[in-house]
Amino acid sequence: MSERGDASSAPTLTAPASGSAADTIALLRSLIREACVNDGSVASGQEIRSVRVLQRFLAEAVATGRVETHVLESAPGRASLVARLRGTAPDAPSLGLLGHLDVVPVDPDGWTRNPFGGDLIDGEIWGRGAVDMLYLTAAFACVLRDAALAPEPPRGDLVLLAVADEEGGGEYGIHWLVRQHPEAVRVTEALSESGGMRMGRHVAIEVAEKGSAGRRLIIHGKPGHASIPYGAKSASYRVGEVLQRLGEVMPAAQLGPLWNAFVGARIQDPALAERLRDPVRLDAALPHLGGIAGYAHAVSRITMSPTVLRAGMTHNVIPAMGTIDLDIRTLPGTTDAEVDRLLRAVLGPLADDIEIEHLRGWAATASPSDTPLFAAIERAVEAVADAPVVPIMAAGGSDARVLRELGIPAYGFGLLGPEWSYERYREGVHGNDERIDVESVTLSLEALQRIVADRLR
Repeated sequence: MSERGDASSAPTLTAPASGSAADTIALLRSLIREACVNDGSVASGQEIRSVRVLQRFLAEAVATGRVETHVLESAPGRASLVARLRGTAPDAPSLGLLGHLDVVPVDPDGWTRNPFGGDLIDGEIWGRGAVDMLYLTAAFACVLRDAALAPEPPRGDLVLLAVADEEGGGEYGIHWLVRQHPEAVRVTEALSESGGMRMGRHVAIEVAEKGSAGRRLIIHGKPGHASIPYGAKSASYRVGEVLQRLGEVMPAAQLGPLWNAFVGARIQDPALAERLRDPVRLDAALPHLGGIAGYAHAVSRITMSPTVLRAGMTHNVIPAMGTIDLDIRTLPGTTDAEVDRLLRAVLGPLADDIEIEHLRGWAATASPSDTPLFAAIERAVEAVADAPVVPIMAAGGSDARVLRELGIPAYGFGLLGPEWSYERYREGVHGNDERIDVESVTLSLEALQRIVADRLR
């Protein structure tokens, strides 16, 4: 289903109209209340509910005839909304605002308020998805609406991509859209999530994400009756040996420019910074980093985490086979062959008796930090927050990687308040009592409006 408008009289991009922040907050609360929970199953999510909310919010913009919208469903209820404000200059950039509509499940017992109430209490909006990433999706929609209602057209297209299934890997969202509707999602650069937290006085903007190269280790033993274990060789014991090896032998640190930028922005102690820049001394220095040590460990190397263990079918049979699933997160530029070589080196003398099976994954991605869009982000953050920007790598993944794989520069954006350290941000994402403050929504909206005007005016 689609709704189309005449793009011949698209508006100019000016400062947000009075009340834009209030409208963004109201829209955020509405999106939280739709509770588009994605548990990984095809029938979950039902993002069509939030698509309807966005359609109502953008109705005035569509009525101008300056915006065309498409509702695209990959499966029943798994809907994404694409809204395109056409620019006047064919050679101007086409800026995508990539937000997702789904949220992860909650444990209601861990919450002190209704996780889907969208309550506004003491300057904070409460609810699942408030931080990840409905506040940005709402800001993206508000900026597009304001641009569509302005009197003069932008030079380039402004495109809202409000997609399904990010929390489930994007197969029913951005991946499907890129395959089935490439023209609808055509952009030349993009903003998405995973930015805006503070690294010291710097504002972090995500320019890269680690990849996923999962492996299954298949371990063989010798079966037998559990009542007579002598002579058998249980695969369970061998699984234990492999786990012990994985815990004792870990990939070494691999430091690059983004690591150096992170250390420079976040670490004030020169002696500690020097240790962190030394791959030999880095691990011994990690405990001195407090709550950010886990992030620092993750982005300074390839990581291997055992997640799913299997051995045995019934209680009275010594198992002949066991498996270990490994979640392996890679750095930009790492190949599958390099992952296999590294894994065999980690396994050492155990490797010859282990089969390695490849699981579904994706390559690490990175966008350069010398593009016009990144420069516009730097100017906007400096103007709004009087703070410098630091490019960072995310340990996890987002939909932005799909655009990067197509050669499109994409950055994790946001401008959270001064109290939003990386640690606080991580606590909010997928955590209990998720909430975001009005100040952070307002700062992000103002910076976003400046970026859009900078790129498309």
